[in-house]
Amino acid sequence: MHTSESAIDTHCPYCALQCGMRLRPEPGGATVTVEERTDFPVNRGALCGKGRTAPAVLSSRVRLTQPLVRTHAGQLEPATWEEALDAVAEGLARTGRTHGPDAVGVFGGGGLTNEKAYALGKFARVALRTSQIDYNGRFCMSSAAAAHQRAFGLDRGLPFPLADIPRTGCVILVGSNLAETMPPALRYLAELKAGGGTLIVIDPRRTRTAEQADLHLAPRPGTDLALALGLLHLIVAEGRVDEEFIAARTTGWEETRAAAMAHWPELVERITGIPVPRLREAVALFCAPESAMVLTARGPEQQSKGTDTVGAWINLCLATGRAGRPLSGYGCLTGQGNGQGGREHGQKADQLPGYRKLTDPAARAHVAEVWGVDPDSLPGPGRSAYELLDALGTDVKALLLMGSNPVVSAPRAAHIEDRIRSLDFLAVADVVLSETAALADVVLPVTQWAEETGTTTNLEGRVLLRRRAITPPPGVRSDLDVLHGLAARLGVEKGFPTEPEEVFEELRRASAGGPADYSGITYARIEAEQGVFWPCPQGPQGPEGPEGPGGSEGSPGTERLFLDRFATDDGRARFVPVSHRDAAEVPDADYPLLLTTGRVVAQYQSGAQTRRVDELNAAAPGPFVELHPRLAARIGAVEGSPLAVTSRRGRAVAPARITDTIRVDTVFMPFHWPGEGRANTLTNPALDPTSRMPEFKVCAVRVEPA
Repeated sequence: MHTSESAIDTHCPYCALQCGMRLRPEPGGATVTVEERTDFPVNRGALCGKGRTAPAVLSSRVRLTQPLVRTHAGQLEPATWEEALDAVAEGLARTGRTHGPDAVGVFGGGGLTNEKAYALGKFARVALRTSQIDYNGRFCMSSAAAAHQRAFGLDRGLPFPLADIPRTGCVILVGSNLAETMPPALRYLAELKAGGGTLIVIDPRRTRTAEQADLHLAPRPGTDLALALGLLHLIVAEGRVDEEFIAARTTGWEETRAAAMAHWPELVERITGIPVPRLREAVALFCAPESAMVLTARGPEQQSKGTDTVGAWINLCLATGRAGRPLSGYGCLTGQGNGQGGREHGQKADQLPGYRKLTDPAARAHVAEVWGVDPDSLPGPGRSAYELLDALGTDVKALLLMGSNPVVSAPRAAHIEDRIRSLDFLAVADVVLSETAALADVVLPVTQWAEETGTTTNLEGRVLLRRRAITPPPGVRSDLDVLHGLAARLGVEKGFPTEPEEVFEELRRASAGGPADYSGITYARIEAEQGVFWPCPQGPQGPEGPEGPGGSEGSPGTERLFLDRFATDDGRARFVPVSHRDAAEVPDADYPLLLTTGRVVAQYQSGAQTRRVDELNAAAPGPFVELHPRLAARIGAVEGSPLAVTSRRGRAVAPARITDTIRVDTVFMPFHWPGEGRANTLTNPALDPTSRMPEFKVCAVRVEPA
């Protein structure tokens, strides 16, 4: 128990805003109450219902408090930690001995702290010697990350702080419903409008966010790429291109312009369903002010052409000189709590800490030296998230899974559930007995946000410190303890410390000199400065020298990227020519409608934690199928009656929710629930060729009364 009566400043366990909050331990120290923390600049005290009720998941009534091991009779039964860790180590080692190291897989999560993500990647490559590691953040913003890298040479969700958004002239928000996914961030859009700026929202549904817009465009799902190309065509045709910026700071414009000119407005209207006058209105609003931004979220990214789609929106920014300048640019609204940091430090299939490439000999040598291993001993890149899950039970026969629930969250979820069931061995470390953990051979109960210290990196690239407020229940250990115990049993006695700050100090060294350089960041600096923006190299590089702000060890951090040069070899941004192509599935006679999926405000991701909070369940008790009144009349659907939604991958049943805020050709389902209402039973695992992102946002379905 935290012995002080004082409150603890920390951050919310949920989305990538990482809102500041204050936790006050209650008498007895078993739980905490949440208080506003108005001094933190991201949310300035505001919290959504998920943040306010987060302590409910600390209750031993809803969470795991002892290890579970599956008996010969097939039941999960309580076990000691020694028994559980022995069983996990033996299951992983036996598989490696029998089938080779790549028969052992590791699957992580975008909610793990930087320290845990770093240690998990190191564990896979040093203790298990496997290449087969990826994480559920692949399902979050990998398309935006790939497009960022391709155009700018560096991927950070937002290249500017959230505080810049109200100060720009126009924001195009593509495929984001901030009002439900990140409610405290909606104030930035309200402040934009109050200051005279304009908001364009692109979404097939008229969401609570779209209702705030000066202009709402509702394209057919899967056509965002054509829409961006059509807007760029009009920008060229209307003489709105910033030729001076293009000449000075970019390459590849001629090919990109030619590709855009093949997407004339009338063609784009036929593809997207958006009338040409509305396209022209969007261009006029975007180009009128001195500064403007494009922000994307999962809508355009979770497509089999997500990288090209995001690239087309980046091209729009570059062509109009709206990048690499103050109050302008392209940004991605990261979803998961540590979706940004989670992919920077080594739990992604192709990356080493510091956002280094696993195929780069210099990167391998640097990280191997920090780890004290031979660079040649590090395995190469492995499978991406869906491909790894799809290989379970065949090529990958044992899996260690931390902080993810793919039985609910993966596309083609019934198939992935079958793959998980076919494993020779599954170990899951989690806070609660998720649907995936319930299938495991060993379940390890681990600490959560208020019970542990560690860093996360929010959507701005601001590295933050979550601080422990209470002691976890007896029988619960941290993920770092788990990895330490497993590594020792696998013969690696050193290199896996259990203290988060010790892990972070090693992460600093491993990231030094990499694209995501954290070497100048310390716990003390984070506390003193309300977070530190990466890249932040060590050494006397900041304006205040080696003893910079907050007792810094070097750079003040990089709040705004690309103002002087882009992170490419020549310092120029790269236009990438792209062309529209259809979604992997288009409607036909058997499946005449489009399904798109998303979130509701009271639940989070697979719902493994939020579905255990009474207040949140009262607000959002279960799945539903949202459809237009004209479609409802056509198929005989009645409000609240069960509807069956069927795709080529399966069938889901949920009550009808009839509303005129959705396109007639489209139905929407939230993806937080398991069972017969599981939306991801339906979704298409067709992958983007670059990012390996599945096409969650569009598939062909039929709908009928159940």
